[in-house]
Amino acid sequence: MNFIDKLSAAWARNDSLLCVGLDPDLERLPAQLRGQPDGIVQFCKAIIDATADLACAFKPQIAYFAALGAEDQLEAICRYLREHYPHIPLVLDAKRGDIGATAHQYAREAFDRYGADAVTVSPYMGSDSIEPYMAWPERGVIVLCRTSNAGGSDLQFLDVGGKPLYQHVAQLVAEKWNGNGQCALVVGATFPEEIAQVRALVGDMPLLIPGIGAQGGDIEATVKAGRTADGAGMMINSSRAILYATPKDGEDFAAAAKRVARETRDAINAARRA
Repeated sequence: MNFIDKLSAAWARNDSLLCVGLDPDLERLPAQLRGQPDGIVQFCKAIIDATADLACAFKPQIAYFAALGAEDQLEAICRYLREHYPHIPLVLDAKRGDIGATAHQYAREAFDRYGADAVTVSPYMGSDSIEPYMAWPERGVIVLCRTSNAGGSDLQFLDVGGKPLYQHVAQLVAEKWNGNGQCALVVGATFPEEIAQVRALVGDMPLLIPGIGAQGGDIEATVKAGRTADGAGMMINSSRAILYATPKDGEDFAAAAKRVARETRDAINAARRA
């Protein structure tokens, strides 16, 4: 099953547009897991098990593992996802951007080493920085378009032929780069007007939307701007708000994560059906 088909099936199976980000921070792990050699694996597995019935995708951020020399733990987590939840897309958030043979190695890292269904990439170096990923025709390529950070406007709003650069990127991906039909775009929840403009340009292409939860993006505005005619079309990511939810009485960290994930999934569904 290719990335788009798996994503579509996950939207329907779990009635969810929620993507759960896996960004493990050693300083925020539960006390009983700190200092354990496989503490990151234990933490992420518990989060995955608690939220797998509520998510349309899981998105590990490679920097949180690489900075700790914990790529082996990332491999273990990706393997766990593939073996126990093969119906849920695994998106490797790597934001790679290079050309030719180097891009091919980044693709091998994402698709062969980690077994990701899709990977995030930067379009800054143009079409030949995207093309090497197409050698894996069933895998997804999620291109940065309009990011959720404030500094994104430094470049993404530059005028290119009468339109902002992020719209030019959206059109390039939709009209020229999507040869395998497995592309998607990153568009931040902090800019719902731009989400709507991208949606109008790219039709039903999936959007990975960070920026709700800890970053403060508005769920209702995001969903109304980005949903497709069938009420889907988005992977709305929340990481820290779910991973580090404050437990209520009687809850452990995984139960708290499940509660917040359910609340987020339900709020997204309420907005998409309003």
